[in-house]
Amino acid sequence: MPVTPTLESRLTFRDRPARAHVMHQRWESLLFLHWRWDAAEIQRTLPPGLFVDTFQGDAWLAIVPFYMRGIRPRFCPPVPGISDFLELNVRTYVHDAQGRPGVWFYSLDCNQRLAVWTARTFFHLPYQNARMSAQFRNGCIEYRCQRSGALAESHFRYRISAESQLAEPGSLAFFLAERYLLFSQTPRGIRCGQVHHTPYPLAGASLEAWDVNPLLQAGFTDPQRPPDHTIGSSGVDVAVYPLTA
Repeated sequence: MPVTPTLESRLTFRDRPARAHVMHQRWESLLFLHWRWDAAEIQRTLPPGLFVDTFQGDAWLAIVPFYMRGIRPRFCPPVPGISDFLELNVRTYVHDAQGRPGVWFYSLDCNQRLAVWTARTFFHLPYQNARMSAQFRNGCIEYRCQRSGALAESHFRYRISAESQLAEPGSLAFFLAERYLLFSQTPRGIRCGQVHHTPYPLAGASLEAWDVNPLLQAGFTDPQRPPDHTIGSSGVDVAVYPLTA
C-alpha cells in the first residue's frame, strides 16, 4: 500500500538538498488558479506508481501562468534573449508509494524553444512550444498563450496584491503552493526532481479575465465555473536539482 504524506514529510522537503543543484531560476508574478476535482478522475490520468494527493478528500487541478527569469545552468550567467521567457502549466498534486508529495504536469507551454528542448530532453517534462505575451497594463498583468498548432488562445488578466504572507502549515494554501518535488515519466520509469526556494510569499489575486482552454487541451472537461481557489505570488529564486529515482 502506498504511504500517505504527512505534514511532517511535506515540511521536510522544504529543506535544501545536500547534493549540488544544476540550474538557477527565478519565478515571478505567479497566478495559481485551482479547481476542486474528482479524485478518482485524476487518478485515472496518472501513470502507475503515482497516486492522487488530496486535501480533505478533494483533488485539485490548476492552471499557473508566470514569468521565468534568469534561467541558466549553475556555472553560467544569464544570456540575453534566452534566459527570460514565459511559462503556463497545467498541473495536479500527487505522491508516490514512499509518500513523497509533488506535482504532476499535464502540460507546460513556453515561448523559448531552447528551454522546451532542454526540459523535454533532460527532465522528460511535457513542454510545448507556444506564442506567449505578458504586459503590465493599468496595474494588471495581461497574459496570453497560444500553443503551436492550437486554434484557441488562452487569455488571463490579473492583479496581485502587494501584501503577502506565508502559507500556514496544514492549510489549503500550504497544500497547493508548498510543493518542492515533481515527477516525470522517463524511459526508465517514474523519476523525481526537486527544487529549493524559500516559501512563496502568497498574496491575494484579483482575476478580471480567464479561460479554461489549457484544461481542455489536457483532456479535461470544462468545469463551467470560476476557479475555486485563486492566489498569487510576487515570486521566488529557485535552485533546480537533477532527476533521481
